[in-house]
Amino acid sequence: MAKYKSNHKEPLLLNEPLMVYGAKAIDVTQFFQNTYTVNNTIEKGVSITLFDDIQRLVQFSEEKLADILSLSTKSIQRYRKEKGFRFKPIHSEKLIELAEVATFGLQVFDSKDQFHAWLDTPSFALANNKPADLLHNSYGIKLVMEELNRIEHGIFI
Repeated sequence: MAKYKSNHKEPLLLNEPLMVYGAKAIDVTQFFQNTYTVNNTIEKGVSITLFDDIQRLVQFSEEKLADILSLSTKSIQRYRKEKGFRFKPIHSEKLIELAEVATFGLQVFDSKDQFHAWLDTPSFALANNKPADLLHNSYGIKLVMEELNRIEHGIFI
């Protein structure tokens, strides 16, 4: 996992992860710096509360997130009604990866608007795919993270 510098103006908070470990909230950049916390969160399963935090962070609709997770929106709505529901590790890992992409993207770009515009714009470096369309699997996520890293370092292909 990448190490992030925290140059974002307002802290990006996840309310869930440290609730699992006895605290109230954690800056998302700190969360990704502790691989054990990330792993434990995935293994325990992302809660609906953390799902909502990640949805706010990535600014994707519930339909888009359901599609990325290969779930139906009805399933997600049903999960919201289940007390103490946690996503399976396979879905949790994908959600955490999306949060990592969004966290890094928001640090690379000057604003949320610029980052989200980039996500929805076909990129020559990504074989003319929109970065958002590559977020369905770990290889696509890796491609997006590599491109963000190149952008951060001023390497434009």
